Amino acid sequence: MITGSEVKYKKVLVWESIIVLGTFHVISTYALWLILSLQIGLKTLIFTWLMEILAILGSTAGSHRLWSHRSYKAKWQLKLFLAVAQTVAFQKTIFEWARDHRIHHKYTETDADPHNVKRGFFFAHMGWLFVRKHPDVIAKGKTIDLNDIYSDRIVMLQRKYYFPLVLVLCFAIPTYIPIYYWGETFSKSFSMNVLRHVIGINITGLVNSIAHTWGYRPYDKNIAPSESLLCSLFTCGEGWHNFHHAFPSDYKTGELGFGFINLTTGFIDLMAILGLAYDLKTASEELIRAKMANRGDGTRPYLH
Repeated sequence: MITGSEVKYKKVLVWESIIVLGTFHVISTYALWLILSLQIGLKTLIFTWLMEILAILGSTAGSHRLWSHRSYKAKWQLKLFLAVAQTVAFQKTIFEWARDHRIHHKYTETDADPHNVKRGFFFAHMGWLFVRKHPDVIAKGKTIDLNDIYSDRIVMLQRKYYFPLVLVLCFAIPTYIPIYYWGETFSKSFSMNVLRHVIGINITGLVNSIAHTWGYRPYDKNIAPSESLLCSLFTCGEGWHNFHHAFPSDYKTGELGFGFINLTTGFIDLMAILGLAYDLKTASEELIRAKMANRGDGTRPYLH
């Protein structure tokens, strides 16, 4: 388990985030009760699950692998789809997501890391959203190259109209569809959509908390990120985190690719077949084996 000393600086709570996310979790508890008491129909359950997958892909294939790491390139049609899906997720703008993630990789487990796990498991999981950023995060963030993000019209358009887009794409449309097409009640449809959103936030948090705390480190034993089967199950393949931090430009974010719990890689591969994704970057077999021999903890990746 990774531990660290308490970072000494004045914490300023962001009450807007605390109230909104707290309220969403309360509503989600109600939605869970509706599910457990068999008051939610199969159509609504399936629709909620599909919307969850869409939102996850917006974060994993979009804001993470495409815009944060530039691990592949995408035609404008795919970019637009991923921007819509990322807005459905409602996890900050693509601009903010990419900026913070690039800071995270460059300054992992330091005060400049937005969700530094050394400040505590809960802080890395979600607590970082409840406080103002550490001054080092802001200072180092100003040094990150974001020219490619600024020049992306779709990213900047989403940034400009983010909150109206969130209201429509994250809340209004997903709530309206079950009501209009199969007669779901507003309270059930809305609460299930909020549950979907809350699950998505916690799924993302798993990578920052669990995958930076427990697991094997076959590629680099000197860093906190680890291989987490649990995270990969929930995040469509984002849990192979030791590999990802060792080879951040690899579009698969894992050595084993789509063949083993990596739906996002399968999605990108499909987009490449359709001609919508191209220039997929991968780490060579020789480089992977060399790093494992020189820096790994001696464990082997799953299925090897």
